[in-house]
Amino acid sequence: MNYYNLKDEQETVDFKTATIKSQGHHKGLFFPESIPQFDQDFIQNLHLYSNEEIAFRCMKDFIGDEIPEEVLKKIAAETISFDIPLKKINDSISVLELFHGPTLAFKDVGARFMSRCLSYFLKDQHKKVTVLVATSGDTGGAVAHGFYNVPGINVVILYPKNRVSLVQEKQLTALGGNIYALEVDGNFDDCQRLVKQAFSDEGINSELFLTSANSINIARWLPQQIYYLLALKQWQQNEKTDPVICVPSGNFGNICAGLLAYFRGLSAEHFVAACNENDVVPDYLETRQYHPKKATATLSNAMDVGDPSNFTRIMELFEHQFEHLKTMISGYSIDDQLTLQTIQEVYQKYGYVLDPHAAVAFASLEQYLNENPGKKGFILGTAHPVKFPEAVEKAASIQIEIPEELNDLMKKDKKTVEIHADFEELKRFLLNKNQEQ
Repeated sequence: MNYYNLKDEQETVDFKTATIKSQGHHKGLFFPESIPQFDQDFIQNLHLYSNEEIAFRCMKDFIGDEIPEEVLKKIAAETISFDIPLKKINDSISVLELFHGPTLAFKDVGARFMSRCLSYFLKDQHKKVTVLVATSGDTGGAVAHGFYNVPGINVVILYPKNRVSLVQEKQLTALGGNIYALEVDGNFDDCQRLVKQAFSDEGINSELFLTSANSINIARWLPQQIYYLLALKQWQQNEKTDPVICVPSGNFGNICAGLLAYFRGLSAEHFVAACNENDVVPDYLETRQYHPKKATATLSNAMDVGDPSNFTRIMELFEHQFEHLKTMISGYSIDDQLTLQTIQEVYQKYGYVLDPHAAVAFASLEQYLNENPGKKGFILGTAHPVKFPEAVEKAASIQIEIPEELNDLMKKDKKTVEIHADFEELKRFLLNKNQEQ
């Protein structure tokens, strides 16, 4: 399988090169040259396959012979070596809990897959590799955990100051070792812009072997298809109709992976992009006008994105046909007040605790189902409620217990370097850190 640059289709690379380079010329994202199809017998009989076999089958066509089959099977198994249960909240809405991994967030799946692929590809590389990543919350912790103490790799994480939760911040700042956290005086879009500038800067790239672990990297983006298959496997055991799938959406890598799986043959009735007050895509779906905006800070901070990078991949999937896209995706914007109200009502009615991102998804899916009676669906629970204790405890009037696996981490000191949203500051840090090695 080859991948082409969405901003320069003449640039085509294999999976290994796309994983290591992360993005192509002119900051373009890589996209598969063809969409491999699932065997429909496989899709209709997922219950006959182990989760590990499903994960392997999902990924093998994208990688071909670049990773030996036995190695890829091991990577796939390690990627999903934790529970990913689909739980019913009420008669029409279920939740796919993606927060049972090591950092209690859905990004564990993509980060684990990518870190293992990158380690395999770079095992004979003598030059130190720097993984550069921007995070609005959970990406940083998942990447930090995935690459912690991996030989030959440094990780530099940029996150917006005062815009991540305490648990999120600890997960990306307390490890130390080969993990470096930069606290940026700005928002997530500033962090993402700095990362993109670094990848296109000749001075940095002549000195550093640079790659990224954001969802712009195909090795982070593609494996997110796996849990849509695992959700469908569980859905088919209890339901006879196809699900409406509602995804909390910030940078749009997650829902884009689900849509890719749909284009390959995944059974789904419809997709709902659940957004907070950062409503660029819902606005686009209403007006056909795409206008990036400055990100607004909300309770669902991982979705505070005003110019989602992966939306260009969604447009490519639909061949830039707006009417086709509109038939398959609906978008909703949920404000903080409704987010808190939803956390409260769902807990009082059903005894289920939503984090703010899942609350945005629940409110969005509820609206869609009210407008389209007779359908059922599930939301993606992308983070454990403990990551957002203030909002959840305020809304549900409960005390959230810190999971045992986080106790030691929460006692550690925060290790960060504060920088302005200025590219020259980032460049100096990267080059100085490289000289220290």
